[in-house]
Amino acid sequence: MEQVTTHQKTILKKEKAASPNLCGLCRGTKFLCGKDRCPVMVRFFSKSKVKPLLDTTHLGGASPPSVFVGRFGYPKITIGPMIPPTMGDTTVIDTPELWLPKSLEEIVDFRSQLVRGKFFVDATDVENSHKVVQYTRELGLSKNSVYAEAWFDKKPYGRIAFYDEVQPHGPSAPISALDITNPKYDQRIEKAYYDTDLKAREAILSIYKDGTQVSKIQRAFSVGAFGEKRRRRFVPTRWSITAVDSTLGLELLKNTKTYPVINEYRVYYHNQYDNRWVILLTPTEWQYELIEAWYPKTTWNPYGNEISIFSSHEFYDGRTTYAEIGGCYYAARLATNELLSKERRQAGAVIMREAHPGYIMPIGVWNVRESVRYALTQSYEKFETLQQALVHIQGFFDIPLQRWIRTSAVLKNQLYQRRLEDFV
Repeated sequence: MEQVTTHQKTILKKEKAASPNLCGLCRGTKFLCGKDRCPVMVRFFSKSKVKPLLDTTHLGGASPPSVFVGRFGYPKITIGPMIPPTMGDTTVIDTPELWLPKSLEEIVDFRSQLVRGKFFVDATDVENSHKVVQYTRELGLSKNSVYAEAWFDKKPYGRIAFYDEVQPHGPSAPISALDITNPKYDQRIEKAYYDTDLKAREAILSIYKDGTQVSKIQRAFSVGAFGEKRRRRFVPTRWSITAVDSTLGLELLKNTKTYPVINEYRVYYHNQYDNRWVILLTPTEWQYELIEAWYPKTTWNPYGNEISIFSSHEFYDGRTTYAEIGGCYYAARLATNELLSKERRQAGAVIMREAHPGYIMPIGVWNVRESVRYALTQSYEKFETLQQALVHIQGFFDIPLQRWIRTSAVLKNQLYQRRLEDFV
């Protein structure tokens, strides 16, 4: 690769300071953003592999199954299938629970194949008789790959865009017609769908307890499959992900608060996609916090010169407002309560995430849920005191421990708040 001289770097630095468009100056060759791979080029090469297969207004392929419900213009929204131009078993393309062992490039590669059809509908019109609406809902209820054919108003096209809540996907186009082969429904989801007296929350909890993957519940929820008949709605995909994570996490938390407290401080660690995860469980009543630290040149701190660190938390009585940190908060809370529920124990939890420049693009909230889930399956170090646990944690991070403590409401509470037992 062409080397950049010191003089060139000086010029580029001045250009960068004066220009709002760093990517236009770099063009994937100078790595001005500090990343070792260009996220735009990663996505471009993935798209270029399938572009020749999408130069048409007619597409046939095996949907994983996958659907997408947009949020812009709500309640007038777009819904539709997502179809790759490939055949066979494509289930993995829309099953985030299987993605953690895969590289960022692999995830972007197979997600870029998915072509999104967009059909306008009112969010309350779940009984719309149009075939596109009916078949999109059937895909949302399916458990296996389903052959689908779509006819678009124009050739699919997509700008390069990245989302923190939703998994990446490929190009899109308005869809005029859709046909699918006979899908095989997930029987647990199908049962809830036909029970029009069952409330959505009860349906979600029942299906989850029966062992259905969270991603499948989120997909079915988005196509209005749950709830009392008159209250059913299409739910934007982004909202459905957080709604299901939050609902399940709160239900598990009811039991967590009744269990005995763990008797040691635990530290779990996981590092993937250049994200360092530390989960600290404390021998206290339930309290929870997610802290994220983003280095310069990372997704949510692309042009900053300082580390950006922020958090959301709750104590025993919970929250009454939406978490500032977004859907990641509820995904991590669910994963934490899954472990505590399994062990039938209660604890405080502080989850710390240090995102380094190797995390070149957001890939969805699933990454938080599955990373925390995985970390909590690993062996942990245990300590008698919080101070000992924090010293151990410092060894995993580059950011000084005091910076984490200053940001954390839960850690400050545990370190500095006097308790009744301190006087006994």
